[in-house]
Amino acid sequence: MRLFALLAACLFGLFLTACSREVPIRAEVIYTGGTIYTGAKDGETVEAVAVGDGMIVYAGTMATAIKASRDGAKIIDLGDSVMFPGFTDAHVHLGGVGQRELTLNLDQVRSVEELKASLLAYKEFHADLTGIQGRGWIETHWPEKRFPTAADIDTVIADIPVILVRADGHALVANTKAMEVAGITAETPAPKGGAILKDEGSDLPNGMFVDMAMALLQPVFADPTDEEVKKAVETGLDVYASRGWTGLHNMSVSEAELKALGELSFEVKLPLRTYNAVVPEMIDYAIKRAPSGALLTTRAVKLYVDGALGSRGALLLEPYSDAPDTSGLALTSGEETGLIFQKALKNDVQVAMHAIGDRGNKLVLDWMEDAFKVDRAADENAKDDATHPDVRWRIEHSQIVRAEDRQRFADLGVIASMQPSHAIGDLYFAPSRLGMDRLDRAYAWSDMIKRGVIVAGGSDAPVEVGDPIIEFYAATVRKSLDGFSAEGWHPEYALSRYDALRLFTQFAAYASFQEETLGTIETGKFADFSVFDQDLMKVADEDILKTKPVMTIVGGKVVWEKAG
Repeated sequence: MRLFALLAACLFGLFLTACSREVPIRAEVIYTGGTIYTGAKDGETVEAVAVGDGMIVYAGTMATAIKASRDGAKIIDLGDSVMFPGFTDAHVHLGGVGQRELTLNLDQVRSVEELKASLLAYKEFHADLTGIQGRGWIETHWPEKRFPTAADIDTVIADIPVILVRADGHALVANTKAMEVAGITAETPAPKGGAILKDEGSDLPNGMFVDMAMALLQPVFADPTDEEVKKAVETGLDVYASRGWTGLHNMSVSEAELKALGELSFEVKLPLRTYNAVVPEMIDYAIKRAPSGALLTTRAVKLYVDGALGSRGALLLEPYSDAPDTSGLALTSGEETGLIFQKALKNDVQVAMHAIGDRGNKLVLDWMEDAFKVDRAADENAKDDATHPDVRWRIEHSQIVRAEDRQRFADLGVIASMQPSHAIGDLYFAPSRLGMDRLDRAYAWSDMIKRGVIVAGGSDAPVEVGDPIIEFYAATVRKSLDGFSAEGWHPEYALSRYDALRLFTQFAAYASFQEETLGTIETGKFADFSVFDQDLMKVADEDILKTKPVMTIVGGKVVWEKAG
């Protein structure tokens, strides 16, 4: 019997007579009132939850909760609030979330002119800056219907370097000064897996750099110091706690960020349960499982096969409908990836691989299947089928996937780590990129689940806002934030309220090997709860976005609470 199963049995009996210590565990806090969803079954609620030592001692009636509690246990009345199992963002770039708060945030910019105005205002407010970095712009809704260029930025800031990253993190625009500092000229070749955009009829770079070409601008600004990285991580954690997230799967984690998280864990300043997927060169840290602990785990490696749909970097099986001269950008090869796959399999490291286009997803499934076959062939006890024992490899985004490949996710046991908010943003431009006949391949959450695929729900912040309410709304309503929908948005792919809840609770827990301790409100699991002011399971579609967080509880500790 596993440790937590034994612990659950002991807790339910209220005494650890069968465990290592003889002291009775009794609850210190009882949550009651309001509505408490266990998440274990559709619509299942309990009257009270008793918490002790950071664990759920009991979930059920108030009378029994009192019996399971010590004398003088604190009773917290939820009032009109609604408690859920802790929401986990299964795909976020934590340092990027913090950095977005600390630098020029362009996620509200609605045109090239607004971009220029924001830049000018930022420079005037930070007069001593020797360069400007920003992120968050996305041109798909702009009246200009084009990417910004160096010429646009030069009209307002030409004397210092400026680099502004697109919301998806797969493209950037730089001004002429930044390109000069980086030594980029008309003769600079685009690196493999990248593109340097140029205006029609010109050999000069126009300031737009896609995917691997973005690295050409890296010399413009010094790498952040350890202190700056730690501040960004702390800021991101604070933002996420205030939105109701109790946990996160942190993607593409660098050595500096891993160090910062380790320090916060050691200092007992890590508020949220954090599961890390490191950059490839850090795979040895994932092998060592370091740092690790109840709140911090490093077990996965993050890889890329393609770019993003909006910047036409996603790998497609057929050319882009609005750019028939390209089918996207391949960021790696099967040979390169295969070496990492085998190392991961040998050392029980989870692979999380970014794939957005239908060709990108097919390639990753092919490579994973090949890796499983090679590994299985070396194991005389392996079963003769396509799956692999409990490796729980993931494809991050899984956005554009043919029906036959969606079935392969299920057959191979590959997790689809998807972000609902991508659909309600991307579907403004996806018809142009894909054409109407390919939209039935896009953001097919419900079809994935019907086929038996585990779909872990995330946000991909700072690409998106990183708000659990927006993600829940997108998953269940599948309309824009102002209620817009159109032909090709495929409402049949929207989820039921319960399935949407599972994306961010049960499925996210499974995707990080933590389903025995997280994902539902049940005896023996960690006391991680998200409390909101509305019932997400019942409130009208149009009112979901009005929901606000009330309390965020991790390991029985209130890490954020609404003021007043």
